[in-house]
Amino acid sequence: MKAIRRFTVRPVLPEPLRPLSDLARNLRWSWHAETRDLFQSVDPERWAAAGGDPVRLLGGVSPDRLTELAGDRRFLRRLTAAADDLGDYVTGDRWYQQQDDGLPAAVAYFSPEFGITAALPQYSGGLGILAGDHLKAASDLGVPLIGVGLLYRHGYFRQTLSRDGWQQEHYPVLDPHELPVSLLKEADGTPAQVSLALPGGRALHARIWLAQVGRVPLLMLDSDVEENDFGERGVTDRLYGGGSEHRLLQEMLLGIGGVRAVRTYCRLTGHPEPEVFHTNEGHAGFLGLERIAELCDTGLEFDSALEAVRGGTVFTTHTPVPAGIDRFDRELVARHFGADAELPRIDVQRILALGMETYPGGEPNLFNMAVMGLRLAQRANGVSLLHGQVSREMFAGLWPGFDAEEVPITSVTNGVHAPTWVAPEVLRLGAREVGAQRAEDALSVGGSERWDSVADIPDQEIWELRRTLREQLVLEVRERLRVSWRQRGAGDAELGWIDGVLDPDVLTIGFARRVPSYKRLTLMLRDRDRLMELLLHPERPIQIVVAGKAHPADDGGKRLVQELVRFADDPRVRHRVVFLPDYGMAMAQKLYPGCDVWLNNPLRPLEACGTSGMKAALNGCLNLSVLDGWWDEWFQPDFGWAIPTADGAGTDPDRRDDIEAAALYDLLEQRVTPRFYESGRGGLPDRWIDMVRQTLTLLGPKVLAGRMVREYVERLYAPAAQSHRALTGDTARELAVWKARVRAAWSGVSVDHVETTAATATAELGSTVGLRVRVGLGDLGPDDVEVQAVSGRVDAQDRITDATVVPLKPTGAPDLEGRRVYEGPLSLDRTGPYGYTIRILPAHRLLAAGAELGLVTVPSEEAVEGAGVLMR
Repeated sequence: MKAIRRFTVRPVLPEPLRPLSDLARNLRWSWHAETRDLFQSVDPERWAAAGGDPVRLLGGVSPDRLTELAGDRRFLRRLTAAADDLGDYVTGDRWYQQQDDGLPAAVAYFSPEFGITAALPQYSGGLGILAGDHLKAASDLGVPLIGVGLLYRHGYFRQTLSRDGWQQEHYPVLDPHELPVSLLKEADGTPAQVSLALPGGRALHARIWLAQVGRVPLLMLDSDVEENDFGERGVTDRLYGGGSEHRLLQEMLLGIGGVRAVRTYCRLTGHPEPEVFHTNEGHAGFLGLERIAELCDTGLEFDSALEAVRGGTVFTTHTPVPAGIDRFDRELVARHFGADAELPRIDVQRILALGMETYPGGEPNLFNMAVMGLRLAQRANGVSLLHGQVSREMFAGLWPGFDAEEVPITSVTNGVHAPTWVAPEVLRLGAREVGAQRAEDALSVGGSERWDSVADIPDQEIWELRRTLREQLVLEVRERLRVSWRQRGAGDAELGWIDGVLDPDVLTIGFARRVPSYKRLTLMLRDRDRLMELLLHPERPIQIVVAGKAHPADDGGKRLVQELVRFADDPRVRHRVVFLPDYGMAMAQKLYPGCDVWLNNPLRPLEACGTSGMKAALNGCLNLSVLDGWWDEWFQPDFGWAIPTADGAGTDPDRRDDIEAAALYDLLEQRVTPRFYESGRGGLPDRWIDMVRQTLTLLGPKVLAGRMVREYVERLYAPAAQSHRALTGDTARELAVWKARVRAAWSGVSVDHVETTAATATAELGSTVGLRVRVGLGDLGPDDVEVQAVSGRVDAQDRITDATVVPLKPTGAPDLEGRRVYEGPLSLDRTGPYGYTIRILPAHRLLAAGAELGLVTVPSEEAVEGAGVLMR
């Protein structure tokens, strides 16, 4: 019989065990080994059955066992130590509290998904895992962050396979009462709510669930409340589900409702109000509109409110392709804003103008969430050096007249939260060398350039550790494979072969990620005969573990999964290559440590960062990857291999895949497998072990989320907080009025004449050339602009590369025609073809970058005749 209603019965913990509840409700247990060990000792079998989830564990422990533990003095001492440790962790000073004054009192961090732990399945892939690692690292560092997201009743889908290998999706219902979250409540005990106005007089209501991530609160909005009609109840049903309007409502709830949830949380708890709002990808971009509306309610006009909001906003883009950005029809957006819907106080045309693709190559009828994010943020970044460059090129249309390298989008390379992803065995080995506290600090706070203590670990211990981790992975794979085959309809009698799947002494390669086409799941199958030779080599075999989910609407991705599964089903190779369905955090935490090589072969440059290889590296796994994302930035032959790419514009996609697959096979055949299997001194593969050591020593400190969050604090959050404080009502109004005046007058700005003291077209290194420039400023004055000399090496088309910018200074009053003269020296500090130009930019003390307005004036051809200087 099926129940007509479901509810959760919580155990009543004996008084001595009450701290267990606090430990279970703070998700720090998900990355704190001692707390997990404590919960495991409550009931090891139930702990395993609960999937390592303390809330589920405590819900199933028998009263007799609880009574027994309440009288167990040894257990109570461990419980007290764990509770005291958590108390110190959440209240004590950490890195952030030891920095100079001026940092933001609080930062609100918005993301559509958060991967904190498998026990809270609110993530689909890298974006969510990155957001979860950001929160955990902020907690370790003491950064006063408030996370904001949605609580999806089905999370992301669970994946199984049909008998013929086709991906099948399942959406189990998540009951928030069975998750490690609690309702945010008003002082009178009623659930706190936020509401959005919808067209036609309807409303969208949402409750606020609170997940405590160490020191960081994560607010999650849930529309499945009785006050909503059926359609509105389903707004937070699935992550990235539904049609265009459904996604728009999700993003309005996340952005606008999220700001209201933050205000509610701060009112109820006394938490400092955020001075900085960080938008993780464009999905949460509407948060800027709500903050503009808040300021308009205080009497500020729209343009001034826009400037105030921009000053305190950071926008991070994660996609290197326009197709990865949410775009909505302008009429759909218009219907949901304005007099009859949300934010009625703001002219809907002003809202639309923020997101419309009004630049060459744009779709003028589409509202682009990333474009709005960039227009609403004074500071923006990509997530690796290469992705920053790709982003500047992709969004250059928003800053016309500027070379891509000057588009004001910087980069902060992603990192991963080591305490979450490093295997306990690796952590214990490090702790034995430097002590438990130093090892914990090195992994969470970071700050070291190198981990030289790894050099003191004997080769034998490193090799034994790697084999132990590989053996654990083999057992895990066999268990998961057996479950998968049963789901596919196989009987136990058919599955005896699984006991021989994988070998703990064979070189193990991992490949696990989402399955969009650009990640090329099946590149390894390009030449199946050659792959089979590698898998079945009599002396140097390889084995491959693959996992990944295709988006439910992506049949192309599902076909790639099926192609891989069918190859892995072949009895000739099924002991050497495995596809594991339902890739998620729990699987990943076993997979990364157990692999020797982590494979990544995206189409360059479509991988924005790609953090899976970072997690593998922290466990001593070597990377074999295309030079894309973070690997393009940090690759060294000391700790991995780069797959050559054929990414020229004229290369046919099929031909490109053939070339790059052949390069992959060559690397495996000629360089990777020989190094793994060769024996050096003492019978160990000492050159391989040295690469593992170099990976940990040199890559380890770089790939940490602690390093990443410290960069965000120092390079983005602190300047944004200063801008937020500087842009009060009066100064924001001053900046808005100034921008309007400059835009209106810019057509009158010109570079009229350029003179130089150079007499010839060659000059000597180290010499100085004098520049004298006559400019027209129209209705603007010298305080409104900066006249610059831009110089550097030039290519065959006289384009300046690696430019140096020097401001020129005005001399005297304007002439009778109103023209002004600017002068300055130009130092010739490089040999070879060299050139310069002059340009005029708007200048104001409250601008974050000279390109902010997208206005620039350069000389006409007549103005520069005879002025150029080149060193040949």
